[in-house]
Amino acid sequence: MNIASLKIRAQAAMRETSALYYAFLDRRTPPAAKLVAGLTAAYALSPIDLIPDFIPVLGLLDDLLIVPAGAALAVRLIPPAIMDECRAKAAAGVGAGARRAAFVGGALVLSLWALILTPIAKLIIKAVLK
Repeated sequence: MNIASLKIRAQAAMRETSALYYAFLDRRTPPAAKLVAGLTAAYALSPIDLIPDFIPVLGLLDDLLIVPAGAALAVRLIPPAIMDECRAKAAAGVGAGARRAAFVGGALVLSLWALILTPIAKLIIKAVLK
């Protein structure tokens, strides 16, 4: 596999991610598909993984399996007509949709982790200061 083919695959993945973002925003998308797409995006953007990335092979393997599997499941749950429309939108403006999705998703994931970790940090600080 050479650099050119990796670049083509990366661009295709970016278009598909953008299409999933547009499908997530579409009112006609079934709730189950929105849930799967949202959870997949949250996992992909989360700084905390099921298996930490520093563990050789296994650390990256979860990202290589869970994220594509979640995206594939979301695509299967979205009606083909809606997905085709979203792919057309993504092809017309791939950069804007992907960047917006990454920004919004990242902000949501960081906010969620802040809400979870703040009470834990307060407990730890209380315990240490006693």
